[in-house]
Amino acid sequence: MTESGRTAMMLEVARPLAVDLFAGAGGLSLGLEQAGFDVAASVEYDPIHAAVHEYNFPYSTTFCRDVTTMTGDEIREGSSIGSREIEIVAGGPPCQGFSMIGKRALDDPRNALLAEFARLVIELKPRYFLLENVAGLTVGNHRQLLDEVIEMMGSAGYDTLLPYKVLQAADFGTPQSRKRLILMGARQGLTVPQYPKPLCAPRRINGSFPSVTLFPNMLIGPSVADALGDLPDADQFDELLADDYVRANFGNPSAYAAPLRAMVREDDDYSRSRDFPPDVLTSSTRTVHTPVSIQRFAATAPGTTEKVSRFLRLHPDGISNTLRAGTASDRGAYTAPRPIHPTLPRVLTVREAARLHGYPDWFRFHVTKWNGFRQIGNSVPPKLGRAIGSSVLSAEGMTPTKGELTHLGDPALLSFNATEAQRYFGIDHRVIPQRNRKAV
Repeated sequence: MTESGRTAMMLEVARPLAVDLFAGAGGLSLGLEQAGFDVAASVEYDPIHAAVHEYNFPYSTTFCRDVTTMTGDEIREGSSIGSREIEIVAGGPPCQGFSMIGKRALDDPRNALLAEFARLVIELKPRYFLLENVAGLTVGNHRQLLDEVIEMMGSAGYDTLLPYKVLQAADFGTPQSRKRLILMGARQGLTVPQYPKPLCAPRRINGSFPSVTLFPNMLIGPSVADALGDLPDADQFDELLADDYVRANFGNPSAYAAPLRAMVREDDDYSRSRDFPPDVLTSSTRTVHTPVSIQRFAATAPGTTEKVSRFLRLHPDGISNTLRAGTASDRGAYTAPRPIHPTLPRVLTVREAARLHGYPDWFRFHVTKWNGFRQIGNSVPPKLGRAIGSSVLSAEGMTPTKGELTHLGDPALLSFNATEAQRYFGIDHRVIPQRNRKAV
């Protein structure tokens, strides 16, 4: 089905509009929606990831396109935005080239996506923009990339909030250590938003607690146990050897997990509710380990690294290490190390990783473990995106409104192979090179 043949639901007039470039499965999209935005359009190059985004955000228009081939007018005309004002354009362009001695960094074709992000922001003319990226972009000569983006945006009439910040997701209620560079800017004449301040004191990976003298009057952030404690053990269900979902009985949720199960709603969550059955465990295909691996995992103390696999066994009272995406299919399709469950002798399921990232249980990923973990590992934790989006609306003096109930998309979107996903989006050539390793 082509983009012109797919229509998104009508956007809510009262909610400000966001566009998410390099959207992936939608972690930043979800965070902005939770802050009070409607994600009117997203752009994602990988058809499998784009299909997952469309499933989770059926009211939005998902473009499966290379951003270098798009214009701002195409995004407006191909979505429900039209001539309406866009509040924010956000995105995290991949940045792979740091060969910049003697030339402008953005002239390196490997850095072109940073320049394309700036170009589309300028063409779409939002009131605000948000660039997120790896923290390493602030180190050494890499900073030249940021300087050139800031110069480009300034020439186009945008004030950038400096100095830019590296924010830690654990400071905003995510039980995972994950640092992201955040660069924000506003159209000249508008109030420039402030970078959000930490909301809680994070725990440490090994289970120890932060010093109360360093974090006075701050709540302690959620733990691994808070995130995983109520989830059924996937190994108890034979159905999960072949499928990624099953009906199951859940335990009593923590204060962190209850909103993820839609049992309560956080005061600062203005997202659209999704129609999702509360007794379904999804994204939980099992990983079958050898007896020797099981013995090694069981013998590894929580908060330490298993010596053979080099996998960290999570400490129930700590937070997770950074969940990695692994490599793309054109770089070997290697799976990143998956943490070992804190109380069970196995690696995490995709759903358990999603809990550590802050995704609600209604949010689903591709049915394969490889794609599911990549979609989580490449995404912005929603709570971090929510905090940033909230700072924009605060600068505008806007009071967020809660979104309407939204029905999720067609589950077939979650199981497309590459060929099926390309055909769905009307693409007649292979976009992502074929994998050359067996999925694990």
